[in-house]
Amino acid sequence: MSSPYEELLDGQVVFRRAPGARHETICSRLIALLDACVANMTATRLLPRRSEVKLPNGSIVCPDIALVDAATGALWLAVEIISSDDHHTDTVVKKQIYEDVRVPRLWIVDPRYDNLEVYHSNEYGLALKGIMAGSDVLTDTALPGFQLTIRELFAAT
Repeated sequence: MSSPYEELLDGQVVFRRAPGARHETICSRLIALLDACVANMTATRLLPRRSEVKLPNGSIVCPDIALVDAATGALWLAVEIISSDDHHTDTVVKKQIYEDVRVPRLWIVDPRYDNLEVYHSNEYGLALKGIMAGSDVLTDTALPGFQLTIRELFAAT
């Protein structure tokens, strides 16, 4: 069962509600796929869901899913699953923090519209690489063998 949690975002403590059932189902599906993918990647570690991650700017975030560099603990993929009653924090505040500290990858999963936004960091900040939905297939060169059909992520249980 999920629980409420708090994050330290730009010096302010933000209290977050416990995610709902659909949110947790989507999170579990992604964790299972990513766990299988990184099992043979010695340089990458999948943290338990909503683990605290300390960022270089002093913020402490709890992404729904986090992949970190095994040697340094640096966050390189943050996955934020949007809750309809609390989307501003993930889509505006935390997205800006991830951009400021140059997290290499950000996925924003939006169950309201059954889509997933993919961002990659570059010299100008986070660049939107695509908004995926339906039969689109998500892959990433940094995650060999990872493949996800978006429709399957949002399928009813």
